[in-house]
Amino acid sequence: MIGKTATATTTVKDTNTAKAVGSGNLDVFSTPMMIALMEEAACNVLANSLEPGQSSVGTQISIDHTAASPLNSNITATATITGIEGRKVTFDISAKDDKSEIGKGTHTRFIVDAERFMAKLK
Repeated sequence: MIGKTATATTTVKDTNTAKAVGSGNLDVFSTPMMIALMEEAACNVLANSLEPGQSSVGTQISIDHTAASPLNSNITATATITGIEGRKVTFDISAKDDKSEIGKGTHTRFIVDAERFMAKLK
């Protein structure tokens, strides 16, 4: 599975700007929404590999948000598996808009039994 890649896409709208989510006051794609899109891409990488009843949870993310994207920009996040240690899966993650790369970093997820994980929260 090392090297396996998947993507997730969105368009910058009024609902995912820094102004809308409270991470700033400008109408540009917000850092929290970029992170969420990167995590979605990582989940997409794992989607067909999990056993029934399994899920994955994000435990670490380190990113640089390097460029602003205005309203109506198309954003694509890409996640690539770089390591697997037991239930721990690490990824290189990046995001780009219509013009260029807007962010990159690393992400870690753990494979969990969904029912057991949720039971611990009660």
